[in-house]
Amino acid sequence: MNNIADVFFRAAAKDPERIAIIHRDRSITYGELARQVRSTAAHFRGEGLGHGDRVLVFVPMGIDLYRIVLALFSIGAAAVFLDAWAGWKRMELCCGLAQCKGFIGGWKLRLLAWFSGPVRRIPVKLGTRIPPSGVSDIQVVNPDDTALITFTTGSTGTPKAARRSHAFLAAQFDALTEELDPSPADVDMTTLPIVLFLNLGIGCTSVIPDFKPSKPASFNGKVVTDELRKHTVDRLTASPSQVSTLASHLSATRTAIPALKKVFTGGAPVFPRDAEVMRQAFPGAAVKVVFGSTECEPISSIKAERLVKDHGELDKGLCVGNVFHRTALRVIRIEEGALATATPGELDMMTLPTSAIGEIIVSGEHVLRSYFNNEEAFRRNKITVDGTVWHRTGDSGFVDEPGLLYLTGRCAQLIHRDGRVLAPFVWEDKLLRHRGVVRGTLYEREGLVIAIVEASPGTDRKALRAELLSAHTELDDIGYTERMPMDPRHQSKIDHEALRKMIAR
Repeated sequence: MNNIADVFFRAAAKDPERIAIIHRDRSITYGELARQVRSTAAHFRGEGLGHGDRVLVFVPMGIDLYRIVLALFSIGAAAVFLDAWAGWKRMELCCGLAQCKGFIGGWKLRLLAWFSGPVRRIPVKLGTRIPPSGVSDIQVVNPDDTALITFTTGSTGTPKAARRSHAFLAAQFDALTEELDPSPADVDMTTLPIVLFLNLGIGCTSVIPDFKPSKPASFNGKVVTDELRKHTVDRLTASPSQVSTLASHLSATRTAIPALKKVFTGGAPVFPRDAEVMRQAFPGAAVKVVFGSTECEPISSIKAERLVKDHGELDKGLCVGNVFHRTALRVIRIEEGALATATPGELDMMTLPTSAIGEIIVSGEHVLRSYFNNEEAFRRNKITVDGTVWHRTGDSGFVDEPGLLYLTGRCAQLIHRDGRVLAPFVWEDKLLRHRGVVRGTLYEREGLVIAIVEASPGTDRKALRAELLSAHTELDDIGYTERMPMDPRHQSKIDHEALRKMIAR
């Protein structure tokens, strides 16, 4: 198998009458989706797009998105994929980074494109309509040809264009299939675009919930509950904030979803308190948290019940479970600068002993090997050792004696004081244990360690400040924010870079 689109077409040929995707009032079978993909591919070829071309796709998560992206894969073009929350400025930035030949979006976006220099200069601009007819053969590609370009959030600088080859997507498909254990008989509700691609390769039914991906807060517990029941969903795959929103609704209304057997979440930390809420809301389901990143997914996973049992140990770090067996993982000493290359001996010298906190690095077939047109990003985020590319995650943590992986937060956010390491990531859970704290984290300013807290309405802030300073002698002061900035992709973790900018103002 060379072209990743082959995986979908094989699944479609096995069961063409099975529903592939359900979204709001639309549904489509595998057979019909395959026909539309071939027709769309022929249309793209007729418009001058082909093998090796990069095409910016700005289409909301839905049936049209997957038809378009599969059609691009089929002709050997690379789909440049933007998150739904991306604004116009981010689109222009990513457009410049990817150097696209084509742009696909709705008519409003194509109209607005005339007011944007970077987008206006793209030669081929197409809409999202379904071509009436046409058949296109699948382009034979080299395994290392680019299939998909996605972007990191860019929370610590310019977003990096992650170049996913056909071989990488196939390896990621195999790894996630093993980790998530999907079945063609599954009906999976998912909000994660890459997981829906996996589902289309497995041959199961995917339900896209009725919410606006550009506005994560629009994920409504009641609406989603109704859809889960209507479509007899037995698997849920979503971000932690979305799973928590649904779990809170089910618990508050004492509603059960008996058909639901598996719940997977990832993309942001899940603390024991949240895991307990999920476990209680889905008593008949196996709940698993998967740890990974844009460049490597999965890295590890942990069951919710195991995470809940670990609550008393959280002061040393957040357990994210056993490392996935296809992922080679090391913890190395934290270095600010680029490492780029190393000999096996040098890598061994950088590797820390068990339980020592350092930077987590990973390698494997499903670990991203390169960025598009960004040697500096490669130099700063990769280490090449005898041809093996190791990815520097930027996450700090350690592996304990039994072999469990623990996270202690981003390397750049660790605070060193009096010979101790204070991890804001760990403190986020510590602060949550105090009544009145909605969210909180640590921030270092001019040598002082300050807890930044979002308090619940009506909280006596003066009393809470006194309580926190009394309970935690490591803190020098307490600061308050009306609303803690959250990551734009999932709204599931604190955006420390945005918080830093807020405080600096």
